[in-house]
Amino acid sequence: MSRIKTASCALTTAAAALTVSQSLLAHHGFGNFDRANDATFEGTITSIDFVNPHAYLYFDMNTDNGESIAMRCEMRAATLMRRSGWSKEMFATGLPVTIYGFKHRTDPGSCYVEEITIGEAQVLNRNDQLDTPALDLSVRPPLLPDGTPNISGDWAQEQYVIARPPSGENIGLVPKSMKPGVEAGTIVPADVPGSGWGARPVTLTALGQREADAHRGDSVANNPRLRCQPTSILFDWVFDGPVNRITQEDERIIINYGLYSFERIIHMNMQNHPADIQPSYAGHSIGHWESGSTDAEYVLVVDTTGFEPGLLAAPVKHSDQLHIVERFTLNTGNWSLAREYIAEDPVYFEDSYIGGDIVLLSEVPYEKHDCDELTFEFLDAQER
Repeated sequence: MSRIKTASCALTTAAAALTVSQSLLAHHGFGNFDRANDATFEGTITSIDFVNPHAYLYFDMNTDNGESIAMRCEMRAATLMRRSGWSKEMFATGLPVTIYGFKHRTDPGSCYVEEITIGEAQVLNRNDQLDTPALDLSVRPPLLPDGTPNISGDWAQEQYVIARPPSGENIGLVPKSMKPGVEAGTIVPADVPGSGWGARPVTLTALGQREADAHRGDSVANNPRLRCQPTSILFDWVFDGPVNRITQEDERIIINYGLYSFERIIHMNMQNHPADIQPSYAGHSIGHWESGSTDAEYVLVVDTTGFEPGLLAAPVKHSDQLHIVERFTLNTGNWSLAREYIAEDPVYFEDSYIGGDIVLLSEVPYEKHDCDELTFEFLDAQER
C-alpha cells in the first residue's frame, strides 16, 4: 500500500510530460485518414450517429460534375461532444454543412472532421467548448446520512479545450481551467499536462514484451475499443474523457463507466475475495474507507483480483494473475477524486504498473450512449 502513496510525486511529473498534440487527438482511428490530404466537403445533412467511441455525420455531397456522393465523416465521441455543449439536435436533417478535414486513405465516401460549419452558424473546431450549465456544489453534503463519505455522483476528468498562446503556436488541447492563463501567456505550453496515456510505466517480462510487440504489429485489429469493448478498469476510467457514475448502496459501490456503459461493483462488506471468483473484465473488487491527510479528505481503498486475461493499456497485456489496488482520495473541499493505483502481474510485469489521475464532479450528467465503431467495421468488410 505504501508504494502507491509514494507514487504520487512521480505520477505528477509523468503526467506533466505528456503533452497533447493535434496528431494525438484522433488516437483510435486517425491512421485511416491522411493528414497530408486535407479537403473541404460541402453538402446537406442526412443524419448523425451520436455514438461512442466516434460520432459519424452523414451528408450528401454534390460533386463538380453534378453527381451526389453519400459521405460519412468521423467526429468525436458522443460523450465528449455532449460534455462540450454539442448535441444531436445541432445536426438537423436538411441543413447545409461545410467540413474542413482529411480524406480517408481508402474510402472516398469517408472523412475526418477538423472544422465544421452548419447552416449560418459560426465555424467550429471539433474540440471547441460551447456553453454548458454551471454546477452548484455549495449544497452538496460531504457525508451521507449514515456518515459514509459522499462519493456518489457523476465524475469526469477536466475538459480539455483549444487554447492559443500569444505566440500563436498550435499546442493542441489544454485543461479548461488553464485556458485563460495559456492565452494570456502566464502559463507556458511546457507546463500544460497531457490528458492521455502516453507512458507505460512498467518493465515487461520476456513474454510481456513479445506480446506487446505483437500487439503493436496489428494495433487496429487488436484494439478492443474498435470493437466497442472495454480495455481495463484503469484505462477506461479517464481515457477519452468519459462521464462515469458512482452510486453508493448499503453494502456496495457501483461504478458505471461512461464510454461503454460498463458496470463495476465494489463490495464494501467483505474483507477477503471469495475462492471461486468467475474471471471477468472488471474482476472482483472489495473496498474500505480510510482517513485522509486532512479533515476534508476520505480515502476509498479498493483491492481487485479475478481478472480474465486482457489488455491493461495498449500494448501492455495482463494475465489472470493481475492484481490491482486503487486509492480514491475524495477531497470534499474542492470536490475532486484523485486515484492512485498499482497493478502487479508476475506473468507480464517485472515490476509494478503505477499511475493515477484526477476527476471532478461532471457539469453534465452520466448518460448511456450506444457504441458503434464504423472504422473497424469498414476494415473488417475489406478483409471479407
